[in-house]
This record gives sequence, structure tokens and C-alpha cells, in this order.
Amino acid sequence: MNMYRIGELARLSNISPRTIDYYTSIGLIEPAERSAKNYRLYAPETLERLERIEKMKKDKYTLDEIKATIDSWSKISPEEHVTRKLTDLQAHLSQLEREVKELAPVINKLKPRQASHLYTRLMPQTAACMEAIMLLLNKSSLM
Repeated sequence: MNMYRIGELARLSNISPRTIDYYTSIGLIEPAERSAKNYRLYAPETLERLERIEKMKKDKYTLDEIKATIDSWSKISPEEHVTRKLTDLQAHLSQLEREVKELAPVINKLKPRQASHLYTRLMPQTAACMEAIMLLLNKSSLM
């Protein structure tokens, strides 16, 4: 398995070594092992995690919120790709929630017929998404 020293990780992720050091110190990422010369070595999955952290920062999450989110999904599944998908889904839902709140004043100004048309178009998709999430949650509780 290819392991990365901090400089290589910084270059590949386009994140400064200082930031990577900080993320390590607060537990957002962790080295997989130490080299014979005591260098911290990071697993390839760390690149995915760094990408996710940066995306969530762009979506206005605080580092504490990012850590809590990643930690909560890591407890459910230690597999990085499953954790990434769950984190991405949660971030997307949060983004949609913020957008709906921003649209609330516009929606409140709609005429009854316009509002009815809007709800008729959105409700089936919303219900289908909620049903899919509930199925996933119920399925995971059986494992």
C-alpha cells in the first residue's frame, strides 16, 4: 500500500503541510503509521477525507461540525467510501435545507395556484427521497 509523508500528502491534496498538521492535531485525520525515521505516514484514504473536509468547509461547516459529522458516520461504517457517501448525503441535505430557508420569502409571496403547482411538482420527489433514506436507515439497523 502506498503511504504518504506529509509533504507528499500536501502536494497531492493541494493543502498546506501546516493545515494537514493542524487537522492531525485536532483528530480530523490521523497517520496510519510511523516510518523507521519517525515520519508520519498517511494512507491513501486520507486524500479522500481531506477532499471531503475541504468541500464541507466550502459549504460553511465549522471544523467542529466536520469532525462530528465524519466521526458519527465512521462509527456506523469504518469503510471510508461508505462514510464518504453518508457524509456527502448529509452535507447535501443540509445545503438543501439552507436553500429552502432562503427561498421561504419567495414561496410565501406565491399566489395560491402557483404554490399548489410548486408543491405538486416537489412533493413526489421529496417523498421518494425520504422513503429511500428511511429504507437505508432501517436496512442498516438490521446489520
